[in-house]
Amino acid sequence: MRLNNELMPHQQAGVEKLSHYKVGALFMEQGTGKTITALELCRRRIESGKVSKIIWLCPCSAKDNIKKEILKQAPPDMLPYIIVCGIESFSQSIRLSVYIRNLVSQVQCFLVVDESLLIKNPFAIRTKNIQVISEKCPYRLILNGTPISRNEADLYSQFYLLDWRILGYRSYSSFAANHLEYDPKIPGRVIRCHNIPYLMQKIEPYTYQVEKKDCIQLPPKKHLSDYVYLTPDQDAHYADVSMQLLSELDEERPETLYRLFSACQAIACGRRVDFVPDSHGYRHMQTKPFFDDPAENPRLEKLLELLNPEQKQLIYCTYTSDIHAICHIINERYGAGSAVPFDGKVPMRQRMANVEAFEKQDKTRFMVGNRNCAGYSLNLQFCHSIIYYANDWNLATRLQSEDRTHRIGQKHQVDITDIFAYDTIDERIIDSLWRKENLLDRIRSELGSHSKNAHDVAAEVVMRKGRERIQTTIYDCSDLEVS
Repeated sequence: MRLNNELMPHQQAGVEKLSHYKVGALFMEQGTGKTITALELCRRRIESGKVSKIIWLCPCSAKDNIKKEILKQAPPDMLPYIIVCGIESFSQSIRLSVYIRNLVSQVQCFLVVDESLLIKNPFAIRTKNIQVISEKCPYRLILNGTPISRNEADLYSQFYLLDWRILGYRSYSSFAANHLEYDPKIPGRVIRCHNIPYLMQKIEPYTYQVEKKDCIQLPPKKHLSDYVYLTPDQDAHYADVSMQLLSELDEERPETLYRLFSACQAIACGRRVDFVPDSHGYRHMQTKPFFDDPAENPRLEKLLELLNPEQKQLIYCTYTSDIHAICHIINERYGAGSAVPFDGKVPMRQRMANVEAFEKQDKTRFMVGNRNCAGYSLNLQFCHSIIYYANDWNLATRLQSEDRTHRIGQKHQVDITDIFAYDTIDERIIDSLWRKENLLDRIRSELGSHSKNAHDVAAEVVMRKGRERIQTTIYDCSDLEVS
């Protein structure tokens, strides 16, 4: 049994490192081949008789593409061993959870969690259900392009799934007590992380990371920004709603801050925000188009200026209504079929047909989608122009979505343009994304630079001022090594 394609040197290096452990993390940037690397680890476990089934969890929107990639890389006699499931289904489908729980109780399984940042929330139902399954699987692997999307707290659930002894904390509260500092005014908001070298040293033996710049010669990315001004009416509505919600901010209720951000972002994108009270007096936020004619939206006007029908362009939106309005206007301007949507409201079969049309049909020049669907597992290296019609706060989906085009096979510079509304929350979002990217660079650097042993690092780690020293128990993880 051999894979259909040879591994590249950096992929082989990942296999050689993690094959010595029952658990591991592949933090390989999009486009560096983490799927084939994981498949080779699975193949070795199957051939050695260590496992009887591979349970491959991935985003629901990526299932079809993951299956295609597995069919492309894995030999036919390996396919019956592999079961592909959607991660989100473990918070929705009791039937699936029960089936997988029964399976892992009956046979030796290798659990692969692809895009493991989807389980970063330790309190989410899906995370808890997948954790129960993982405890029955002797072999476990997490895959992601980046180890974090917000801050170092994202590491906890991912490595707890592999084995709690790696970080050394049985609960999130004990992890938080040693590593997280919270905003005293906004409950739950992390403002600072401590003792990062300690965490990096703990996870390093079980982690293999690769950046594209270190292993693949690709053309560069070029980031551009183009701003628009809100119309006078839109600006007045933005000011009214933001002042209203600012007056309602409650430091004991974080959801009030979320409402403020959501409302401001919706208005900046061309939505009107209203608040409708229910029978209990709570005012629910509702949005509707601000402009009777979508073409009057300054953001849409700017997008139309940036369109180039002479090349393929990928457009990312935040709101589903924007996706379909943009497709309608583009198809009116350039002809039916010029733009195709890719979002959760489009049936999966039609989504795949739209991707094929975007790749192979000359008349289809534009694909319009959201990052949660179009940002995972698509291979769009034939396209080298991306426009972000709007952004959100999530760094992981931003990097994922950029790298649908910036991957192996790309022959051109990838031009990435952000549209943002001047002097609005849009500027804060873009600034936040770049600050998180700087944090990600620091994490990668620290993860790759440790040469001290765990005892040396633990001895140096001290809690923040006014707190006790961190607990530095070194747990015996020798049973995680493959004999």
